[in-house]
Amino acid sequence: MRNKTLDFAALAVCIGVFLGPCTNLVQAKLIPEAVVSAPIALQDLPKEGQETYQLIHQGGPFRYEKDGVVFGNRERHLPLAARGFYREYTVKTPGEKSRGARRIVCGGEKPRLPKQCFYTQDHYTSFREIVKVP
Repeated sequence: MRNKTLDFAALAVCIGVFLGPCTNLVQAKLIPEAVVSAPIALQDLPKEGQETYQLIHQGGPFRYEKDGVVFGNRERHLPLAARGFYREYTVKTPGEKSRGARRIVCGGEKPRLPKQCFYTQDHYTSFREIVKVP
């Protein structure tokens, strides 16, 4: 008759050999760095994006009720900042009845004088910093 303790130890070793490499899949989720792609020049934004950018700097008027609300950056795709630093604005998508997926998110203490603005065309999955190029 076999020793049950020996069988259990052998089973534990086998499980460790096969599942050991998977432990990195169960580790705590790390906070990602900002996920910002290559910058986009202001003049390369779609026409509607350029118009929204100008409205942000003029303080409105904005077409959508949610324009100017705090953007939480919960996914942490943008550089980390205090709550309330970022605000989001809709970039109209031609032919779209709803707000669509395009937004400009700006950060700064004063909404009309943002320090940085980012454009997303895929509803916050990726961002590109908006830069002014002469």
